[in-house]
Amino acid sequence: MRAHTNRFPLRLMTIAALAAITTLAACGDKGAAPAAAAGQAPEVGVVTISAQNLPLAAQLPGRVNPVRVAEVRARAAGIVLKQAFVEGSDVKAGQLLFRIDPAPLQATLDSAKANADKADAALAQAKLQESRYRELVPVQAVSKQDYDNAVIAVKSSQADLAAAKAAVQTAQLNLNYTTVTSPISGRVGKAQVTEGALVGQGDATLMATVTQTDPIYVDVTESSTEILRLRRAVQSGKLKNIDGAIKVNLALEDGSLYPLPGKLLFSDITVDQTSGMVTLRAEFPNPNHDLLPGMYVRAKLSQAVQDNALTVPQMGLQRTSSGDASVMVVNAENKVEARPVVADTAIGNVWVVTSGLKAGDKVIVSGLQKVKPGVQVTTIDATASAPAAASAPAAK
Repeated sequence: MRAHTNRFPLRLMTIAALAAITTLAACGDKGAAPAAAAGQAPEVGVVTISAQNLPLAAQLPGRVNPVRVAEVRARAAGIVLKQAFVEGSDVKAGQLLFRIDPAPLQATLDSAKANADKADAALAQAKLQESRYRELVPVQAVSKQDYDNAVIAVKSSQADLAAAKAAVQTAQLNLNYTTVTSPISGRVGKAQVTEGALVGQGDATLMATVTQTDPIYVDVTESSTEILRLRRAVQSGKLKNIDGAIKVNLALEDGSLYPLPGKLLFSDITVDQTSGMVTLRAEFPNPNHDLLPGMYVRAKLSQAVQDNALTVPQMGLQRTSSGDASVMVVNAENKVEARPVVADTAIGNVWVVTSGLKAGDKVIVSGLQKVKPGVQVTTIDATASAPAAASAPAAK
């Protein structure tokens, strides 16, 4: 019993000693971690701001419209004998589309020609009589009145012949109208009549529609306020036109880009009183007929170039609830500074900064959650991942 009592206190002392050692070791580890962390500056990604010539563009909604639309109508009455085109195909100006039965109009033409021949013969007879009377008047073989009547008969026959020739011309035109051709080059739509249909009876029957789609128009609208702002900026020298013209690119309904650029033709001279918008029209080549009339598109208008513009990636700019903008800048001592800026225009994924920054400033674009003003940081170049240079290329 005595030996057992002596071993029990020894065991309790051993457990207590182990616990104390473990506690001291844990306390030593916790104190070492903050000491190690305090010696390391947080790492942030920065973009060095540089001045560049920045093309300014506007994204505007628009609709595709054909350059010309020609309604092919029947100008001669008759039965349609033949349709000479494939619906939806390209046709040339003057190409045969329909043929109308020419037989009735051919008969009318023949009759008109016969009347013209008859009038020509009557004129020849009147001229002969006038020539005989002219020789007999001096010897008083015929009266002056008879000669005057002969002269009038010649003039009347001449008028009859002219009317007969006009009738022949009219009949020939009507006969020609039985061959219905395309008035313009373009793409022909659905045929509105079929073989055997009676057309041209009382009205000019619509037979088909030809639409010119190469080139093709795109009509967009822009606010008069924006047009006025850009115009004043160009006049003051803050902006300059791109080669004296405005280029246009298109994004299609599915989000893809149309490969061929267009050019701006005009802007409407009046402002819509209800919307305050001005209509702009651009012309695009359309050799493959990818752009169809009525299609919705988004047009990107390269309006001007701003010289020596400063841009900041959107990820590096912060805004307050009141709309004030600021960026975090790393100064020469590698310390963070909060810098208020003015950035009212966004182009792609960058902001155009008009005040608050200068070329050479280092703006933090990654790791913002780890820093605050006054903190010492370690910087890495984030240009490879930042989109500033790609979004705002220098103008050539």
